[in-house]
Amino acid sequence: MLRFLPSLLFLLTCAAAPLHAARISLVAGTGTAEKDAPAKECALREPFGVEFLPTGEMVINEMTKGERILKVDKAGLLHVIAGTGTKGYTGDGGPATAATLNGVHNFVVLPSGDLLLADSFNSTLRKIDAKTGIITTLSGNGKAGFAGDGGPAKDAQYSTLIQIALDPGARHLYIADIGNRRIRRLDLASGTVTTVAGNGQKTVPPDGADAVSASLVDPRSVTPDALGGFYILERGGHALRYADPAGKIKTVVNATGAKGLSGDGGPGLQATMNGPKYTTLDRDGTVLIADAENHVIRRYDPKSGQITRVAGTGKPGAAGLDGDPLQCELRRPHGVTLAPDGTLYITDSYNDRILKIIP
Repeated sequence: MLRFLPSLLFLLTCAAAPLHAARISLVAGTGTAEKDAPAKECALREPFGVEFLPTGEMVINEMTKGERILKVDKAGLLHVIAGTGTKGYTGDGGPATAATLNGVHNFVVLPSGDLLLADSFNSTLRKIDAKTGIITTLSGNGKAGFAGDGGPAKDAQYSTLIQIALDPGARHLYIADIGNRRIRRLDLASGTVTTVAGNGQKTVPPDGADAVSASLVDPRSVTPDALGGFYILERGGHALRYADPAGKIKTVVNATGAKGLSGDGGPGLQATMNGPKYTTLDRDGTVLIADAENHVIRRYDPKSGQITRVAGTGKPGAAGLDGDPLQCELRRPHGVTLAPDGTLYITDSYNDRILKIIP
């Protein structure tokens, strides 16, 4: 009987171990082709975000080194759908492919398939019609400022609207107006713009303060949740904050605001971050954070208050593809997105590539 024990122990160990470990792989970028070629064979220039059309096709925005909006079709080919590659603010009323853009930080996809672009350095919100491919400006006039609260979107002014996000019902568009240190909200039915957080002053908001009258450091990202609240990620504040449905704000990650990379596996309030850039929600309500200057992706669980690491070593680089996401080097990732099937996509901005984590 004893001679069977080693074999029995081996079988028990195999049964207890996971059959498949998560793996990170390349989706687009690092090639030499300009367009109309397989996405992995194409060059990307400073990609900042990824979203998915109702058809399942992937869309990518490039920042100032690219100034384009790209689509990967069902055959895996990458095409340009907006932007000439030149910086500017032209083309409204015509085809988006002939328009110029200026630092699109991110975009959202409406249920219709239309795209709304945060044309950040133009301080405008622009729209690409899914059926016609025509680009127009919905809000902002191309000049930085602060105006229009309580009125129609066409009369609003922003100072670098930097990230936009839809609420779960696609009724409201939340706008991180970083230059004005405010979070603003556009009612997509009425077209009215209002401020929902921030008074324009640059200080850390005290826990329990009214979000609208509280100060903010520099709101880089906003993500509404299904409860009626929203998360605010602050780049220079190195913190994640939450405005609850009652309009009260509190810090949930990095209570001290110190710059660093610490706290994984422990309470979010005791963790540090370094220039975080983007947030999105996973299906379970946890918050995925592109902690860009730390070169990692992290996850905050609002139920437990814990923070964990999802991908990245904390060291800038490009090694480690096709293996453990925690052993894969990233370089200033600016985007993290969930595909319709739940797959996690990472915009590895300064490696000029798009990655995905296969569970």
